[in-house]
Amino acid sequence: MIRHAIFGAALLSAVAAMAVPRIDRDAAIQQDGLPRTLSAYGFFIDPRAQVPDAGVVPYRLNTPLFSDGAEKLRFVYLPDGTQATADGENLLAFPVGTALIKTFAFEEAGERRLIETRVLLHRADGWLALPYVWNAEQSDATLAVAGARIDLTTPKGEAISYRVPNKNQCKECHGLDGAVTPIGPKARNLSRTWLAEMVEHGHLDRMPADANQLPLWENRESASLTSAARAYLDVNCAHCHRPGATASNSGLDLRWEQQDPHALGIGKRPVAAGRGAGGHLFDIVPGKPGESILTYRMSTTEPGVAMPEIGKETVDEDGLAVVRRWIEEMAF
Repeated sequence: MIRHAIFGAALLSAVAAMAVPRIDRDAAIQQDGLPRTLSAYGFFIDPRAQVPDAGVVPYRLNTPLFSDGAEKLRFVYLPDGTQATADGENLLAFPVGTALIKTFAFEEAGERRLIETRVLLHRADGWLALPYVWNAEQSDATLAVAGARIDLTTPKGEAISYRVPNKNQCKECHGLDGAVTPIGPKARNLSRTWLAEMVEHGHLDRMPADANQLPLWENRESASLTSAARAYLDVNCAHCHRPGATASNSGLDLRWEQQDPHALGIGKRPVAAGRGAGGHLFDIVPGKPGESILTYRMSTTEPGVAMPEIGKETVDEDGLAVVRRWIEEMAF
């Protein structure tokens, strides 16, 4: 698990080193072509241990996306002399030349096994999403344009065929208004300490004012139930269920900032009924999670019914429990 320690001395050292020019890295990120290996970017000085090179800064999300219980190690690289721009509590605007790096790992025989690393590269013509699969030696990862299937066991002991998305499938989650866009690094889902350090070192233009923070997922029991459930839905569902995204035709908008009960699915009928509805009539029935399409689809792995459609092979029992309790406590 990525701990808060990444916001200590290691992070400060990495941020301070962001001024070190990385000509080869910048070329790999910005020039045409698809680098065949992750090592071509020079993101890590110790790939197996995921120790970032100078200028590559680790970060974490308050509430992360569930991916079969994978540990995720996140990093950002900004070119020398550039900075990200804050937009209130929303997604940070990153300059051309930025790379967002996310490694997925599982524990095997007491050791971390790196499975894949996904990179989002901000080129002059927009963002490009690429998946890289780690070799058995854990020394490097190779571009997997066609995706991959990898047999592994989740932290809960479930044997699964883990799916690495192909290059085009990345757009299913990262697509917004016809373009690829980052999802995770929104000010509301980032540590205020991390944001302040980025501002201090000149890599973020200003501290986002009045950011309405998502709760830390590991501290969800001490947060309000509504905040925990809404944060979970925002992170796990809203990248598709929002205007301009791949599931916008459903009329369901699960973004954190959405306040209209009907848009959130409360008392809302599905646009197209089918087996995905499981015979239920409304997306959310207050007080009755067992009659709500939302929890029905979250509670299964059946293809064509399960939600999210990609990115998981198992049911997130913890997330489901929070959403069920939230619906149970809704007033009729």
